[in-house]
Amino acid sequence: MDGVKRKIIILHADIPNDATEDEKDVYQQVAAVSDALIELGYKPVTLPVSLDLEKARQEIIKINPRGIFNLVESLAGTGRLIHLAPALLEFLDVPFSGAGSEAMVVTTNKVLSKERLKTEGIPTPEWMIQSANTSDIPFDPPYIIKPVNEDASVGLDESSIAATRGQAAENLHMNDDKYGGCFVEKYIPGREFNISLLAGSNGPEVLPPAEIKFVDFPKDKPHIVGYRAKWETESFEYRNTVRSFEFANEDKSLLNELSRLSLECWRLFRLNGYTRVDFRVDEEGHPFVLEINANPCISPDSGFIAAAEQAGLSYPDVIHRILMDIPGFNLKE
Repeated sequence: MDGVKRKIIILHADIPNDATEDEKDVYQQVAAVSDALIELGYKPVTLPVSLDLEKARQEIIKINPRGIFNLVESLAGTGRLIHLAPALLEFLDVPFSGAGSEAMVVTTNKVLSKERLKTEGIPTPEWMIQSANTSDIPFDPPYIIKPVNEDASVGLDESSIAATRGQAAENLHMNDDKYGGCFVEKYIPGREFNISLLAGSNGPEVLPPAEIKFVDFPKDKPHIVGYRAKWETESFEYRNTVRSFEFANEDKSLLNELSRLSLECWRLFRLNGYTRVDFRVDEEGHPFVLEINANPCISPDSGFIAAAEQAGLSYPDVIHRILMDIPGFNLKE
């Protein structure tokens, strides 16, 4: 390949100086993907993108890449605009990694994704969106209140759990404007699992499953992977929320079911490259899909990469397989 044909743009959100920890994490992803692309024989070109999509369009045309590795997780600080990046790339007809714009719209909007899951008979916790009659939630507590469009556990902490309909209504009222829309979901006490999937030559491969262990949590402390557990490295939640790949023999049938449901999600939402499906499993062993993370975080210390390493894959192996799942990538001269 000559210099032009080797060029791959690493597209990511333009990060402000006052960015939060979850926003700044993209720098780690950019650095790691860049190193992997170089090892694979490509020439990475980093391109931050803002709401000035015309500027991004002109830059992409000028660079004329062989393809684009899309790491855009938000625009203007909000996840609800994440689909604009793949929409622009689809308009330009440039091969790019990961999910398309339609998949990003549906999976980023947790209510839309839950509606589609329910229609297809895939179990997901009951929910209700904000309304004038929030105090009349049609299912029993406990509840968890979540932002509709945010990722990376933004807006999730202990106060997100509500023991009564009144508490849930109050929480929704306080946070609805702050996060651009919230919904109430049935909180499922029990175990939490992450199932990562990576494209392969024979379709998506389920990587080794991970369970999130809540170590030494006080009895009255909710078992949730909130913002502190993901981003505040000195917090109790970060230190005591532990990823485990070890399972007892009696978990085999459950893990098989989680894998089956994850593959159904991949096909249902028309995903590409890589994804992660998050589950809760209740005390009776029934699994529920919490959300589908199209284009999940692939920082070297992320859960997705940890699962890939368990499968014996190096970081460049992961990036290569994501590239090979880009529609048209192998055919582009």
